[in-house]
Amino acid sequence: MKIHEYQAKEIFSEFSIPVPRGSVARDAEEAKKIAEEIGGGRWMIKAQILAGGRGKGGGVRVAETLEGVAQTAEELLGMTLVTPQTGPQGKRVTKVLVEEGVAVKEEFYLGIALDRAKQCPVLIASSEGGMGIEDLAANHPERIVREWIDVGLGLPGFQARNLLFGMGIDAGFMRAGVGILTKLYRLFESSDCTLVEINPLVVTEDKGLLALDAKIEFDDNALFRHKHFLEMEDTEEQDPLDVEASRHRLNYIRMDGNLGIMVNGAGLAMATMDLIKQAGASPANFLDVGGGATTEMVTKGLEIILQDKNVRGILINIFGGILRCDVLAKGVVEAASKVKIEVPVVVRLDGANVEEGRHILAEYDLDFIVADSIADAAEKVRAIAS
Repeated sequence: MKIHEYQAKEIFSEFSIPVPRGSVARDAEEAKKIAEEIGGGRWMIKAQILAGGRGKGGGVRVAETLEGVAQTAEELLGMTLVTPQTGPQGKRVTKVLVEEGVAVKEEFYLGIALDRAKQCPVLIASSEGGMGIEDLAANHPERIVREWIDVGLGLPGFQARNLLFGMGIDAGFMRAGVGILTKLYRLFESSDCTLVEINPLVVTEDKGLLALDAKIEFDDNALFRHKHFLEMEDTEEQDPLDVEASRHRLNYIRMDGNLGIMVNGAGLAMATMDLIKQAGASPANFLDVGGGATTEMVTKGLEIILQDKNVRGILINIFGGILRCDVLAKGVVEAASKVKIEVPVVVRLDGANVEEGRHILAEYDLDFIVADSIADAAEKVRAIAS
């Protein structure tokens, strides 16, 4: 789960990681009031969307008067911000972060991520922070330094110092830098994060270290331990079908194809997507109802697939194990009674209670195309796609 910059900075503050003074605004007058409370003669107004590259897209601006703050906020709020990470459709800005302006002397990059190959967290740093960090990683990987963390030991001081020396920070900031790194790792570990990032970490003109930007991503599978983070989730920027699926504990990802799929098991889902591609169609979604799916979950899954206007057909590919074929069939029948199905539906059932499942489908005289095998399902999908 991703959260906004202003939310990440609130969490940084809880862990005593220094950030600029500021607050979030949802209209121009509120933005002006926040700037007035901060004081000074220079403010940053930053669009809050769940995507990076906001500076390149014109979503980070400077104002030097209170009227300028209000005007800039008004220009940003309601606009569709397009960045390298949003795609051409962009994201609509509904709130802005108003912060004090900071005189920056040097910029660095600092982050902690999961190295899935080595199965441990990795500290990542560079002497070149800011908007060009993605280009730097692609074109000059030698300028990025890393330290892998043994989760049993935590973050020893020598590893923090190694990283800071590698990123070229001045020795006078070593103590402060180690403190920030230690707190950042404590945040990463205790909050079950998959990513924490400061880009840039800056040395200010008054010789302090400051997290000028903040990014946090949480492990979805660990959010049951952090229910207060769930309150930070912004569903406005998410696909409504993704949000609805998550509410019903369905593993759903919307794609840009034309054939919807429903399966039980991630491996079967990947194989089914390959099957669809080989048949000349393209998957419209990834939907794994899971081994412990109920009739209600199957019903809701089919309803969600049918809400996608791009879907020209559906393939239901179930191997009965924990999820029995008769449970799946009951869910399909229930969904068919609630939603008008106007596209061809291919059903392939095998495994536990397969005969009962086929009998349920036949009993209700549903206009489904029943496949006897994977090969037969492929042929029937090919007929739909042609």
